[in-house]
Amino acid sequence: MMKDIKIRTYIKDILENMPADWLKLTTHRLDIYEEKLAKTQFLQQFEILFNDNNSNQLALSELPTAFDYIRLGHPLSCILEWAIAKSNNLNAENVISFSSKTTPILAILRKNLLDNRSTQILYTGELPDSFDTDLLKSVYGYNFDLKKVENAEEISVFDGSTVFISQDESSIFDLNTNIDFFINIHHADQQKGSSLGSILLVNGEQNQPYISEIQHVRRRETIAMTPANCLVALKLLMSDSSFDKKESELETNKALVLKSIAAITGVDTKALLGSSGLSSQYAIMMGLVHDALEKHKGKAIKFIVPPNCYGGTNDQARRVAACVENVEIVDLPVDGDNDMVQSIDLVLANIAKEDAVPYIIAEIPTNPRVEVPDLIKLKDVLSKERKTKNGSPAIEPVFILDQTFCPNVHFLGEGEILSTMKTISYASGSKFPSGGLCTAGYCVGNKKTEALMEKIEMHLRLCDNEATDLQVEILAKQLPSMKQRIHDAYKNTREFVNFIKKTLPAAKINFVSEELANEGFTPSVFSLDLPTKGETDEQREFYKRAMNHKLIKLMISEIPNESKYCVSYGQLKGCYWTIPATSTQGTTKEGDKDYIARVALSPDMDLELHKKVFLDFVEGI
Repeated sequence: MMKDIKIRTYIKDILENMPADWLKLTTHRLDIYEEKLAKTQFLQQFEILFNDNNSNQLALSELPTAFDYIRLGHPLSCILEWAIAKSNNLNAENVISFSSKTTPILAILRKNLLDNRSTQILYTGELPDSFDTDLLKSVYGYNFDLKKVENAEEISVFDGSTVFISQDESSIFDLNTNIDFFINIHHADQQKGSSLGSILLVNGEQNQPYISEIQHVRRRETIAMTPANCLVALKLLMSDSSFDKKESELETNKALVLKSIAAITGVDTKALLGSSGLSSQYAIMMGLVHDALEKHKGKAIKFIVPPNCYGGTNDQARRVAACVENVEIVDLPVDGDNDMVQSIDLVLANIAKEDAVPYIIAEIPTNPRVEVPDLIKLKDVLSKERKTKNGSPAIEPVFILDQTFCPNVHFLGEGEILSTMKTISYASGSKFPSGGLCTAGYCVGNKKTEALMEKIEMHLRLCDNEATDLQVEILAKQLPSMKQRIHDAYKNTREFVNFIKKTLPAAKINFVSEELANEGFTPSVFSLDLPTKGETDEQREFYKRAMNHKLIKLMISEIPNESKYCVSYGQLKGCYWTIPATSTQGTTKEGDKDYIARVALSPDMDLELHKKVFLDFVEGI
């Protein structure tokens, strides 16, 4: 329980008055967000409100965005971390909450692997069920000693990092200087064992360099403690009485979700539910690495990734390659002047010669150019039998399909285009599956990947990255209406695209053709290259970028209730605008970034008002 009465009283008031968005939104406003000041800017202004004892809802709603996406953190995770930091006389940046019980341990092990530093993991009680020492050493390459202790007092000096894991619910940590990292596993109910996640505390000046690295693991390989669970944790922290948590109907909800995914994908193999799209992708990558290490000992593992794809995918793939000795990244140019099929053919031919293990990650349609390859040719190129330079059969590729833009297209089922080669499909749940109500993602494989999917499930569990009970409940409610929402959002998008073509014919629009839409590709996202002018390429690029910002600013200021500067799509309401180069492609190499406007429409929005404001923009050019 929190000892400081002023903090306790203030947070109780905050929880009564907080904006509904704090609990319900997955993506937040980019127009009041500075990425380099993530969390700190929010907390600086939150601290001013705290000092003034101001818990007014309007004041809270005007705080700057803490993180642009709740996977990375959000107002409630920041306040939970701030409150625990205050109790321990630490900076809030030294406290990091996770939805996962094991990933904070993995975050420290990752940095120590790269720094060649020893780690000892000490724990009281029991380790998380999912913690698998053998896999962490053999697949991830992590090195550590593991030891059970009675309490923190018996921990002595160690040449390396000491991680102490406790299941004590107190917000006060015993800051023994011999302990570098404290990890508290948080439960809503000790009897039922339902987990809220974990809190990691970084102790001592010498460990400050770990903070950004640990945050980056939370950003890329897992998620922050969810808003709902942070709310429970804060209520437990504020009071010494246990918090009533409603009975979970996990098994019922999970059965409904799996039934919906089978209907949506046309596949009757078992789907896996991750805490986010990237959590699912990380399990896919590590499961495939595990399989390759067993079946193709000593051979190079090549992840083939488009250099301009979503920054999370790009960055995560490179992070895996940095840690696992024989994993490398191969660039796959997929859109613009490049043809995905030709690129795959060329890359697979080279990998075959090396007798390496090929894993391809690609989005269909591509992001942000919304292009769909010739699927017959794609099937042919993935099925093609290739030889190594010694003339023996090359290792068959696995195609990992990010289907987030069009999760309704049947790729994997019996008789479908990608049913005969090893293919795994996944989707981010914060988009169409939940309509922006949670981050949970799912992945599903065709019949040829059933053994691989067992490995993937093993790593999803090891990282404790399975969807939470509430996420599964949200998906159970939302998935049945997904196909209709996709259809309605596409209709709005096609109408808006046609309107732009008519009113600003010089603009270059990337969107699916009517023919592709008739084949089932009905995304609700398009990208827009505005007409430009200038004497030099530099001038023309500068003018175009300025026009992007002018258009987005006009839209969000004229239609503040619906138009939002935000990275997401597939939401239930409104219209989302972003510039991929400065948002979703944050970690992409500069030359591969797309300085265009990406627009995402929903099934429920005032399309006529959006047309009117766009016309005002055109008339003002």
